Amino acid sequence: MQNIRLVIQYDGTRYLGWQRPEKDGFSRSVSYKINEVLNHMTGETVVLRAGARTDPGVHALAQTVSFQTASSLEPEKFLNGLNQYLPRDIAVLSSERVPERFRADLNGISRTYEYRICTQEIYDIFRMKYETHCFPAPDLPSMERAASFLKGRHDFRCFSAGRKKKGTEKEITGICFILDAERMLIRITADDFLHRMPALIAGTLLEIGTGLRKPECIPEIFSGTEKAGAPAEAKGLLLKSIQYDPFLT
Repeated sequence: MQNIRLVIQYDGTRYLGWQRPEKDGFSRSVSYKINEVLNHMTGETVVLRAGARTDPGVHALAQTVSFQTASSLEPEKFLNGLNQYLPRDIAVLSSERVPERFRADLNGISRTYEYRICTQEIYDIFRMKYETHCFPAPDLPSMERAASFLKGRHDFRCFSAGRKKKGTEKEITGICFILDAERMLIRITADDFLHRMPALIAGTLLEIGTGLRKPECIPEIFSGTEKAGAPAEAKGLLLKSIQYDPFLT
């Protein structure tokens, strides 16, 4: 058996996320499209392990996937074959053989999501597919104060659309804002994310930045006395990177 790691980029616009149960449109997921090609190439039923499960409509700049196969195909063959037969909104950036103990879903030490906001008065039509629109620009000091409450280890169940009762404690190690004359970027890094957690955090920060809420609402959301804001539009959200322990790769 060989263990293959792929780094994948995709436009999530027409997909129901990375992976969905069959009853919820399994065939309209990114993982299904990749599995179709890999199963054909190997003659096996390949099991994909992903570093992050992106939600419906969310994009990925660098998703990490691993799978084991008895096929003797070289990593380069997987790279070329996948890019030949996958839809044009999914691209494989790299393919390599990694140690057997590596699993993309278990060995990630942090993930970074980025939220993109167009702050121009007139929406740039050539970027609108991948950015939300907010004019005038959100108030940066208010958002930075709110971010200070979010950083650290907390129970993020209130920032999730899932029903998990355990494993909801996560650590946000960094939230940074990049602002220029045309747009704002919000980058959030955590050890892991719950279902819809990036979109709910970005949406809440936007509500604070536009004056709908105060930064001090964050502790109240954690305590359960307030609800998180509406999730930010999926089209502006992308999985930027996943970091792994170098000793496992």
